[in-house]
Amino acid sequence: MDLRATATTVADTPTVVCDGVVDLASLAVFRDALLRAVHANAGRTVLVDLDEVAALDDSGLGVLLGAAAAARQSDGDLEIVCNNDRLRIRLERTRLDRALTVRRSIS
Repeated sequence: MDLRATATTVADTPTVVCDGVVDLASLAVFRDALLRAVHANAGRTVLVDLDEVAALDDSGLGVLLGAAAAARQSDGDLEIVCNNDRLRIRLERTRLDRALTVRRSIS
């Protein structure tokens, strides 16, 4: 399954909406979309909407952490939007939810 990562603005907040599988095969698409959004919105919080992501492997978790570090270097931040219980459990088990804010909705 391919990954689609679309940059948009929701409620005046830059958001990257992802749909598909985040794995080694789609890593470049995921990383590029997140870093483009972070660099284009320096000093702002960028949301990553993972509601339609079917799977997120360890390399994808690393990209999220790297993009968050890049955002924080420019006085911004990166937050995750995830209503998918399976993915939320993965974020909790890997303790990514302690490094990044994970919320259930964009608003």
